[in-house]
Amino acid sequence: MSRTPLALVLSFAVLSATPAFAQDHAHGHSDPGAVAAEAADAATAVDAFHAALKAGDTVGALTLLAPDVMIFEEGGAERSRDEYASHHLGADAAFAAASEATVARRSGWADGDIAWITSEGRTTGQFNGRAVDRLTTETMVLKRHADGWRIHHIHWSSRAPR
Repeated sequence: MSRTPLALVLSFAVLSATPAFAQDHAHGHSDPGAVAAEAADAATAVDAFHAALKAGDTVGALTLLAPDVMIFEEGGAERSRDEYASHHLGADAAFAAASEATVARRSGWADGDIAWITSEGRTTGQFNGRAVDRLTTETMVLKRHADGWRIHHIHWSSRAPR
């Protein structure tokens, strides 16, 4: 089993402890409520993934995932693009089509070929005959490949608004 997604997440932990990262954040070079310029294309890939799901373009959504993507949601894990495709991809596309997701806040940073995009938002609508109203958080870790940014890790969580 490939350890790349975990390695990418760990690289963030190591990077965040480095003096250069700490200096950039301490001097206000990276607004925690904004996407840094060097991460803009990675954020575009995240948006393209969500747009593909909403449009029911599951093939397009899958092309934005690395083969060894690790997806965490509600305490569960899918450990590859193929596993996601055979389990939750169809339901995620149906849910995205039936609901409206808004991003209230997004941050993003990149270091070389690694980027992480964090988003906070709200999803509302109707799905399977039930009302949906969830506050959402999402973290995506991406790696730049020769043909563009690919998502290597996703962590989704949500809760009911208070």
